[in-house]
This record gives sequence, C-alpha cells and structure tokens, in this order.
Amino acid sequence: MEVEIVAALTGLAGLAIGLATGLAVRVSERAQRVSAPAAPPGGLPPGVASVLSVLRSSAVVVDAEDRVLRASSAARAFGVVSGDRLVVDEVLAMARLVRRDGEIRETEIQVGMSRARGRAGARWFAVRVAPLGTHGLVLVLAEDLTEMRRVEAIRRDFVANVSHELKTPVGALSLLAETVEGAADDPEAVRRFAGRMQIESVRLNHLVQDLMTLSRIQGDEPLPELRPVELDEVVAEALDRSQIKATSKDIELTTGGTDGLRVRGDAELLVQALRNLVDNAIAYSPEHTRVVVATRQCDDRHVEVNVTDQGIGIPAGEVERIFERFYRVDPARSRQTGGTGLGLAIVKHVTTKHGGEVTVWSKEGAGSTFTIRLPLLNPSGHDAPSQAAGASAAGSAASDAATEARVHADGGPPIVRPTPPNL
Repeated sequence: MEVEIVAALTGLAGLAIGLATGLAVRVSERAQRVSAPAAPPGGLPPGVASVLSVLRSSAVVVDAEDRVLRASSAARAFGVVSGDRLVVDEVLAMARLVRRDGEIRETEIQVGMSRARGRAGARWFAVRVAPLGTHGLVLVLAEDLTEMRRVEAIRRDFVANVSHELKTPVGALSLLAETVEGAADDPEAVRRFAGRMQIESVRLNHLVQDLMTLSRIQGDEPLPELRPVELDEVVAEALDRSQIKATSKDIELTTGGTDGLRVRGDAELLVQALRNLVDNAIAYSPEHTRVVVATRQCDDRHVEVNVTDQGIGIPAGEVERIFERFYRVDPARSRQTGGTGLGLAIVKHVTTKHGGEVTVWSKEGAGSTFTIRLPLLNPSGHDAPSQAAGASAAGSAASDAATEARVHADGGPPIVRPTPPNL
C-alpha cells in the first residue's frame, strides 16, 4: 500500500512539473512576442522612419511586392519614385536581386535625360541597395553626384584649355628660337624673329597672369582687406594702362558721368576688371572710333560703370556664353588681337567678389555696352548711402547728357548709346 501511495504521489509530482514547464514555455514565448517590435500597418518597422529622415541621401524603402513604403521628397523630385513605384528600371532590378539573395549592391545611374533636355538636364546618382529586415523590405539610398560630375567636367575642360593655350606661345617660341639660330648670319632676320619672340613671350606672360588672377578670385574665400576705393582713380588707371593699345588704332578713350563715387573693394582687381573691358572694346572696334567709360549712381545703393564701344558687336546667341573661361565668339580674331580668353571671366568673378554683377547689351554692327554694377559706399564710409534715389537719377541723367556733349563736341562719329532695360 505504501509503495502504491509513493508511486501515485511521484506521478502527480511529475505531472505538476510538466504542466509548470509547459506553462513557463508558453509565458516565455508570449513575452518574446510582446517584446519583439511589431511592424505598423504600413509595413515599416518602428524607428526606421526616424533614421531615414536624417540621412543626406535620397532614401526609398520598397516592400516585397515592389511597392514604395517610404520615399524622401528628393527621391520624388529627382524622378526616382513616382506614386508608389520605383520608375528607374535599373534600380528596380537591383532591389529584386537584393531581396532574392540578400547581398548589398552599388552602382551609378543617370536619371532624367530625355531627347528634349539632353545630357544637360540629367542627374547622376550613386545608388546603394541593401536588405532591410527579414520581411522582404529593401532600402535604396541614392546620393546626388551631379554637382561633383559638373565640377570634374569643368576642371577637365579647364586643364585641356590651359594646355592648348599654353602650347601655342610655347611652340611658337621654340620654333622662333630655332629659326633665329639658323639665321645667325642675317641680322635683319634675327631682329624680325626676335620681335616675334617678344610678342609671344608677352602673350604667354599675360596668360599666366590671368590664370593666377582667376585662381585667386574664383574660390569661395572672401577678398581680404577691402578698403574704400575711388572709382575716378580706378577709371583713370584702367584707361592709362590701355592707352597704348588705343593709340595704335587711333581710338579715343573718353570718360564721363558722375565724379566722386566710391565703393568698398580691392582697387587692383577693380582696375584689372575695368581694363579688361576697355581692352576688349579696343580690340573689337574699328580704327578712328571712340570708347566711352562712364560712371553713374543708378540708385541709393548702387553705382554703375559703363564701357561703350562702336565695335562689331556680339551675336545674340553668343551673349550668354561670353563670360565663360576660354570662350571666344571668333577664335581666329581673338588670337590676332592677342586675347587669352580669360578677360571676361575675370571681370565676372571680380564683380561677384565685390557683391555686384556684370551685364552686357550688344547688337551686331552697333557696338556693345558692358555694365559693372557695384554696391555704393557713401562719404561717411557706410555701404548704405543716404542720398535719395530720385536726386541721384536726375544727376546721372545730367551727367550722361554732358558726356554725350563732350563725345560729339569735335564732330566725330556718333556713339551708339543704347539704353536697354537691364543697363
């Protein structure tokens, strides 16, 4: 009897232990299910959206059926996503491969190119596709490389252009040196070739100087030690440096406008920018004409310097490109005049560095007017002048009339003085 009781008690104890163990397992499983993150109705795990919102790259999350669960505004703006679908076939194919084998993939793609827009309207992206969790979700990250590609293209073109421009005078100097050596017994030939060598060396020096100036001003760093600058002195110095070229073509350099205007800036850079405009006006004007440089206060905060010529003018289709480095409307004529192709690019960068802008009006056969617009510095040394705009406009109109009277005083050919809306 005692043996049976012990056996029964042992069986009951084993049953109780079994039930307790099963109950503990069930409780543990339920606790694990409760503690595990549950996907929201949209299918995106909690916390993922917060992480994606701080990423600099365009982010897209795609579910197991290729539907877009989340996409950044940049991804939609750049044309990677439309509605709830990836519209770039290459990215969609990568997402399916990543979902199938779980391997991270990377590539570069071009988005937005069409026949109408061409390559100029396309954007480049570095795309990285990776699995997200275990439910078939895929994360697509696209970093915009367009600006980097553009800078690389500009740098590549710049190096190619510099190499080409340097090759011409260097090759000419080398050839002339050989010629001089072969003509050592002919003094007249030596003098002639030595003169040509001097011309090429001057051209080479101008190119190097322009490259140094451009490298100084085209960066994002502000100009150091800006000081009050008298525009009258800038104009006088620029014209003095261009006088020899003007005399060689019997071109008269004339000044006019408002005296006593000042700006804050780098005097040497302003002189170089204005001289570049005057040199261009001389180079592309016929003999026995005039180049007029006039200053005026256009409103209570800005001053303008206008350089007007009677030259050949610029074709309408070329006006937007003339400030590009090494761009020439007529390459053959530019080489004859000794230009480096950097003069107007320097004018643009110098003006921008001083908080201003440069514009141009031109008509073929009627000449051109280049306008440098700069912030005005009033007599007290502050950048915000106190003069009334109406008074300044009246004064500038009177000064312009006086300038025209001076230009026509001796019966020379009329100066074409257009007044387009933006000048």
